[in-house]
Amino acid sequence: QVQVVESGGGLVQPGGSLRLSCAASGSIGGILTAGWYRQAPGKQREFVAITTRTSGRTYADSVKGRFTISRDNAKATVHLQMNSLKPEDTALYSCYLDTRPNTTAPVSRYWGQGTQVTVSS
Repeated sequence: QVQVVESGGGLVQPGGSLRLSCAASGSIGGILTAGWYRQAPGKQREFVAITTRTSGRTYADSVKGRFTISRDNAKATVHLQMNSLKPEDTALYSCYLDTRPNTTAPVSRYWGQGTQVTVSS
């Protein structure tokens, strides 16, 4: 069983920064692809950022240049550094990790419960 837990959310003023973390524990052979999504009240969930097994990165246009996704494979953790935050970044941020216990097992995706980010003065 794999558990995924996000942390680092909170209340921040516009222009401020937050660093979200997504930590996996359990039967993990390593993180393959990992990503962040967010959902604001009354809106559909939207893609934020993704990091691939080879550390490739892709961002939504709305966060490009402000957010940075990174990974620590040894600690099975993925981070999202968010700078120059705007009120429209307010949302519940959730991460997912694609992993498998060994190279012969199928890949499974695990989601965390989310961490709330509120940008307001």
